[in-house]
Order: sequence, then structure tokens, then C-alpha cells
Amino acid sequence: QVQLVESGGGLVQPGGSLRLSCAASGSIVSINRMGWYRQAPGNQRELVATISRFDISNYGDSVKGRFTISRDNGKKTVNLQMNSLKPEDTAVYYCKVDLLGSKEYWGQGIQVTVSS
Repeated sequence: QVQLVESGGGLVQPGGSLRLSCAASGSIVSINRMGWYRQAPGNQRELVATISRFDISNYGDSVKGRFTISRDNGKKTVNLQMNSLKPEDTAVYYCKVDLLGSKEYWGQGIQVTVSS
């Protein structure tokens, strides 16, 4: 079993920054892709960013140029640096980890609220 623990969410003013972190633990042999998704009330869950085990990153169109994803393979963590935050970034953010062998795991989600 794999556990994902997310941290770093909260309330921030428009234009501000937050850094989300997700730490994976448990029965992990090798992690393939790590990423972040988000879901706002009334909306479907959407891609924020992913990063492969080769450090190739992919971003949703709405966050390109503002968010940066990174990973630490030794610590089994994935981070999301969010800059120039907008009210429309308000959502529950979910960490997702894909293991080699196709098993995938989701975190419980962490709230990010952008409001003045």
C-alpha cells in the first residue's frame, strides 16, 4: 500500500504564492509519473502538472508560466510552486503517483483558496 501526504495549502491573496508538497511512503519499488490535479466546486478534476521519472514536465494551459512542478526521487516527494495565483486557481488540489507497473494512487486533497 502507498500513502500520499499533501501539505502547503491554505489561503492566499491574488498575486501571491504557495508551495504544495506531497510525500509518498509505503510499498514503493519505483515511481513513474508524479503530478497534481485540482477540482473546483461544480467542475471536473483537471490536470495541473505532471512530471515523469525523466523529469519531463507537462502543464495544464491555465497554469503554464505560473506554476512549476519538481520532484525529489530520493525523498519520494513532488512539489508544486504556484506563483501569481488567481481566484480561479481556488480548488482542492490532489497529488497523484503512478508506479511502474501501472498502479496509481491519489492523495486526499488539500484546499487552496485565492481570495482578498
